[in-house]
Amino acid sequence: MDLRNVDLNLLVAFDMLMTERSVTRAAQRLSVGQSAMSSTLNRLRKLFGDPIMTRDGRTLVATPLAESLAEPVRELLTGIENVLSLRNEFDPATAEHTFTIIANDYLTMTFLQPLIARLSIEAPGIRLRIYPTGDDFADQLRRHRVDLLIMPQEAFEEHTEFHYHRLFRDRYVVAVDKDHPEVGEDITLEQFSTLPYLAASSGHRRSLSEMQLDFLGVPRNTEITAGFGMAPFLLRGTRLVTLVHERLARQVRDAAGIRLLDPPVPRLQPITEIMAWTNRTDAVPAHRWFRQTLIDLAAENDEA
Repeated sequence: MDLRNVDLNLLVAFDMLMTERSVTRAAQRLSVGQSAMSSTLNRLRKLFGDPIMTRDGRTLVATPLAESLAEPVRELLTGIENVLSLRNEFDPATAEHTFTIIANDYLTMTFLQPLIARLSIEAPGIRLRIYPTGDDFADQLRRHRVDLLIMPQEAFEEHTEFHYHRLFRDRYVVAVDKDHPEVGEDITLEQFSTLPYLAASSGHRRSLSEMQLDFLGVPRNTEITAGFGMAPFLLRGTRLVTLVHERLARQVRDAAGIRLLDPPVPRLQPITEIMAWTNRTDAVPAHRWFRQTLIDLAAENDEA
């Protein structure tokens, strides 16, 4: 096949079709009309001599040939993007760029908020789109729907499939109302197990702290379940106790009216927050700058 007679934009369209498995969504991602995308699919079929996508009820299913081509085409496009990006210098003070991130409320409040404040001064053209952590977070990254994923390594078994970097560790502390009538400067395991307990959750997912407590066989008198970002603010005026990340707890302690105590569970392990990204953005100057900024910020927080 003579490459001079091939429109390489067809490979971009093919990659997006394989990512989205939908003509409509692929058209939206490429900012073209659905009829134009359908026409492009027909051109791809002619180019490869294969249906590429076939309809099964209301869904499109990739053919075996298309599945075999998906990874080589993605690697080819990544190589082209890297070659072109390496020619460009990135100046954060003048650049305009949007980075998309998956991170939970805890990370947004404690880690990304200081970054947002810094960017507004040092890199005013940089914008962030922060999406909550859903059940399909790994697939979102794998399909290049987001640039970066920040979450606990312990909750991300597939992290070794991607490029990743450890940012920081955070331990758990017990939080209670600052005027709790039954808890003094310390809390015993018996108190922790019998007082009304607020269990933290992450959307529909149980938190790592709850899974650890179950694994260690620590009983709880669970009366309330809430998102861990809101948990500290629900303790005021109650007998509730909860586990919360120390960075978040210290940041909201005064506003929430809480006291922080060492957990009476000696084998409770801290979490390790990592960021993960794909090969597609690994060598891109803008993304390398952004990741280094996050690494530097994490180091500064550890020194504080």
